[in-house]
Amino acid sequence: MFARHVSKELSAYCNGELSADQSRHIAEHLLVCQQCRAEFEEIKLGVHLAGLLPTLSAPVSMWSELEARIDATSAAPAAAARPVSFWWNARVAAVAASLLIAVGIAVIWIYSRESRPFWVVAKLAGAPTIGNSAIHDEGRLALGEWLETDAASRAKIEVASIGQVEIDPNTRVRLLATKVTEHRLELARGRLSAYIWAPPRLFFVDTPSAVAADLGCAYTLEVDDVGAGLLRVTSGWVALQLHGRESMVPAGAACATRPVVGPGTPYFEDASASFREALTRVDFDSLQGKELDAVLEIILLQARQRDTLTLWHLLARVEGTARERVYDRLNVLAPQPQGVTREGILQLNEQMLQLWKDNLEKSWGGPGVLKKTWLKMWTGAVGKVKGIQEKR
Repeated sequence: MFARHVSKELSAYCNGELSADQSRHIAEHLLVCQQCRAEFEEIKLGVHLAGLLPTLSAPVSMWSELEARIDATSAAPAAAARPVSFWWNARVAAVAASLLIAVGIAVIWIYSRESRPFWVVAKLAGAPTIGNSAIHDEGRLALGEWLETDAASRAKIEVASIGQVEIDPNTRVRLLATKVTEHRLELARGRLSAYIWAPPRLFFVDTPSAVAADLGCAYTLEVDDVGAGLLRVTSGWVALQLHGRESMVPAGAACATRPVVGPGTPYFEDASASFREALTRVDFDSLQGKELDAVLEIILLQARQRDTLTLWHLLARVEGTARERVYDRLNVLAPQPQGVTREGILQLNEQMLQLWKDNLEKSWGGPGVLKKTWLKMWTGAVGKVKGIQEKR
């Protein structure tokens, strides 16, 4: 299927050692090649585990002892009573031991450090601050530091080499992590716009009511003063998660979040106002009995074929006869594929739900649309990355 896999380049890719063009090629390949994607995930796991190891300095005496042994072995007389093979093996063993220790220390050192423990921030307007210091033209946001904007300020963050985030007025964000396996911001309040061209699930934004996991996309995310949020996706996909509850939000769709509850049910923004209002009540008002039936009726009557996005998510969020009604309407709009049964869906069989979801994604802007959008984003992004690299 693929002319050439990229296994040999994955380590360099993980450590940011490739050019923008090379990184783009590998990232494109990872989107469509399961074999290389699996190897990439293994490397990320290895890097993560290595990062948990303590960084230790080798004692000076160790190197002195190794050098002394190597010198002693090299200086052994040719006419010694020991066989030549024994002398040669001892010398090789000593050299190998020294190299092994050196390589081991180097590996721990390389993989335990973060590629760069800060992000570059550019002022777009006003006087944004990092900590207690105002940003003039450009600043550095270090791990644990807060970036804040007032009513007249805006800023732009370079997210390592994988994207950009624009910070709107009256916003407060903090850098939580930046490393090979994870780049993470915390959005305490306000609004940000993210434009990410990395492989899926490398960039995350924590909010008081959900975590946004980027799947290669562009989106806006806002949080109000009580921690409630609203995600709007303009290209690609975003996963919203909290305590095992997850919403998959494609381009053109939105999803509200609430503290404690987590993400609501995603919906396309061109759905009717009454459809969206009814969905909000089902998600966050703890409706029961006849009240739930009446509100659910509005959703089911107004659901279009593309609103199967909403109905599929809703299956796991209602119970009993309400779930049966959702299933029946979903099956009318997009008949269940072979291998899916009514009984299995009503019991929330994971394999059947996934099978039906894969079939429905064609009308949501599924993997093929994601890849096309993602590659288009990369085309425009490569020039920006090159400019950033040259500037640094």
